[in-house]
Amino acid sequence: MTSSPSPTPAATPGEDAPRDQRKVLLAAPRGYCAGVDRAVIAVEKALEQYGAPVYVRHEIVHNKYVVKTLEKKGAIFVDETEEVPEGNIVIFSAHGVAPVVHEEAKRGKLATIDATCPLVTKVHKEAVRYANEDYDILLIGHEGHEEVVGTSGEAPEHITLVDGPDDVANVEVRDPEKVVWLSQTTLSVDETMETVDALKGRYPNLLSPPSDDICYATQNRQIAVKQMGAEADLVIVVGSKNSSNSVRLVEVALGAGARDAHLVDYAEEIDEAWLEGVGTVGVTSGASVPEILVHGVLDYLAQRGYEDVETITAAEESIAFSLPKELRRDLRAEAQAATEG
Repeated sequence: MTSSPSPTPAATPGEDAPRDQRKVLLAAPRGYCAGVDRAVIAVEKALEQYGAPVYVRHEIVHNKYVVKTLEKKGAIFVDETEEVPEGNIVIFSAHGVAPVVHEEAKRGKLATIDATCPLVTKVHKEAVRYANEDYDILLIGHEGHEEVVGTSGEAPEHITLVDGPDDVANVEVRDPEKVVWLSQTTLSVDETMETVDALKGRYPNLLSPPSDDICYATQNRQIAVKQMGAEADLVIVVGSKNSSNSVRLVEVALGAGARDAHLVDYAEEIDEAWLEGVGTVGVTSGASVPEILVHGVLDYLAQRGYEDVETITAAEESIAFSLPKELRRDLRAEAQAATEG
């Protein structure tokens, strides 16, 4: 793990920092996680194999650039399964869907490719398991987020949403001795544990999931931001506003001591006024952000004197997920046919 850099003298607010004091701290890891990579490749492979159009229910991942790029290749994003014409292919996003959505697709005579992140699927299976054991399940997450909607749909009669520590007082359960908590995978680790501690204050026998629900990529990106946040006058997080894990990175940066932090989709969204009096800029990106957008931000900063880039490494990531089974099966058949031909 890279040690934290020595702080450089801060410029007076409102003045430009001297060029020899300008530098960038670049977080690692950042950008695509294994679940996002798998989902995006699934759409690309489906388009290659079946041709356009291929329908995708909701954004495949929460990133404007990725969605627009896939639309140009022939993907059509819809809000509801019923919008997909009968007999077509529909891909379910990385955030997962409730069982009722699978039923809708079956009724609509749609071929489905499930690109749900395996770590989200793990939470779904935990919800089903604890519901079958008749537990009250307290799902920590943000109301309306697609992942929360999908997980809640696995056991709606057993799941109560807890939207942060301030929501704990509103929780009611049938049996305080039979309660378990689960969480959305893209939350702030610190806020989630604060919520869990508050829940345990009310329910001392609260059961925890068998393994951490917050995904490895979310945690690693937050750790990297914490390491550089205390040294950065400004942190720029590349990501879309509907990306939960990207929004959390801004919060984590401010909590770690950054003087200022902002979320941008593209370098063009950076306000040059943010750089006034700034010597050190931290840069990172959410788990659904392609690296090309980070390079755009680095180029923007370099043009303004922030050419010195130091990487702050919090972890090494080597996790990869195989493609959805529907694609793997068809891809194998295609390869076999080509071999036999």
